[in-house]
Amino acid sequence: MRLRLAAAAALTLALSAAGTALAPAATASAPPSASPSVSVQAPGFYAGGTWQLYQSNGITVTLDLTQDGAGNLYGSGRFGSVAGTVERGAVVDGTNISFTIAWSNGPRGRYTGSLGADRRLTGLTYDANNPSGGQATWSTTRVFS
Repeated sequence: MRLRLAAAAALTLALSAAGTALAPAATASAPPSASPSVSVQAPGFYAGGTWQLYQSNGITVTLDLTQDGAGNLYGSGRFGSVAGTVERGAVVDGTNISFTIAWSNGPRGRYTGSLGADRRLTGLTYDANNPSGGQATWSTTRVFS
């Protein structure tokens, strides 16, 4: 029994020493406060659900979105008979929203906007496949919480 305990203790000591040897060497670095800051804000509103955005070019887009606790958006959109999927990277960050919809007829609608004092969204959209091809403003009538 003592032999087993001694062997277990030796194995534990060896593994602990190996773990230290396998760990990366400590290097001098700037304190965390001196590193570049990345500002990511918690979601300031919930954009999930089904809602419409009204574009200045006469198109009304109906969105069906879900939003996770980190502000990531997932879902789809449609206008008329055209459907689209929200691409990865869609997010609510603080009072800002940004997403891209890959439309079934070819364009990739890039939407950026912000939440106003009236708790409605307004923003700008353009085709990410053809950024110089024009843009439209958009707004919602939904009040976001």
